[in-house]
Amino acid sequence: MYIDPTLYTTRPADDRIPQELAIYDRLEELKIPYVRVDHDRADTIEICHQVEKILEGKICKNLFLCNRQQTDFYLLMMPGDKPFKTKYLSAQLGCSRLSFADDGHMAQFLQTVPGSVSAMELLFDRENRVQLVIDKDLMADPYISGHPGISTSTLRLKREDMLRFVSSTGHEPIYIDLPDPRNEE
Repeated sequence: MYIDPTLYTTRPADDRIPQELAIYDRLEELKIPYVRVDHDRADTIEICHQVEKILEGKICKNLFLCNRQQTDFYLLMMPGDKPFKTKYLSAQLGCSRLSFADDGHMAQFLQTVPGSVSAMELLFDRENRVQLVIDKDLMADPYISGHPGISTSTLRLKREDMLRFVSSTGHEPIYIDLPDPRNEE
């Protein structure tokens, strides 16, 4: 996998998809600094671990979930190396068992595709159909990293700046405390 070793602090100058450019526009509007790394598609957390070495920060796991009826949608942000079990999140949110939402809903609400989703795509959820949920363990890190609409770049933002970006989209997160399944007996 190719990863450009350069750490960029400005928007890309080459052609990018409109969703990515809209995210850079919002970052500039809010005067939010970031560090950017460009790379081949990084659609899995395992591949993202390679990007982390250049980015000098951990990339969080972003999961797009829905209830059984596909009426309630959630974007879960959690530490990338922490395993996920739906039963813990379902219990804390008080909803029916959650599962991964389909590609169609992801495209409709967040204008992105699997492997590229991050909290930055909440910019496109103007009807607030997606509830952001953040695992409190993620808040221990001073930075939050994610893809800007497509998985060929990754941005590292200060935690407070990412939360300010999310707030600017009209979304307020729910904080939960997901247990680590590796600690089960």
